[in-house]
Amino acid sequence: MGGIGVDHAFLALERELAVFLRRARASSGELAREVHPDLESAAYGLLMRLEDAGRQRATDLAAYFGVGKATMSRQLRALEDLGLVARTPDPADGRAFLVQLTEEGRARFRRVRGARRARYARRLAAWERSEVAELARLLHRLNSVQLTEEPGQGTRPPQE
Repeated sequence: MGGIGVDHAFLALERELAVFLRRARASSGELAREVHPDLESAAYGLLMRLEDAGRQRATDLAAYFGVGKATMSRQLRALEDLGLVARTPDPADGRAFLVQLTEEGRARFRRVRGARRARYARRLAAWERSEVAELARLLHRLNSVQLTEEPGQGTRPPQE
């Protein structure tokens, strides 16, 4: 890159990432509403984490997402009110609770996740499998670099 000149490759990358992120934010809202009409878009990732990692403490979830305890508590309370998650006492610490998906939450999430994966497959049907794998590899590499450079991101792996 260097110098004062314009690097067109990085400009193109910036432009394409901006479009991708704008569409991803809109899609996240749609996915959340498919799980439950009253679900906030940010909560979809929380459901994904609980599905993938199993039951966890709220403090661990807050650290994973890089948010405060109050924010996580509010999000979990909303999910609990919708019947998508439940809290149970932590057997290792009687003062703490573990959060997990309810059967209803798991069923709704899996249905929406499956539909989303099917949409990806349709959109990329004309791509070679090696191209899809290469895109995943490059996105993982980008996410890994961002993870090490962004303050407050802890050891959070890239989200789906």
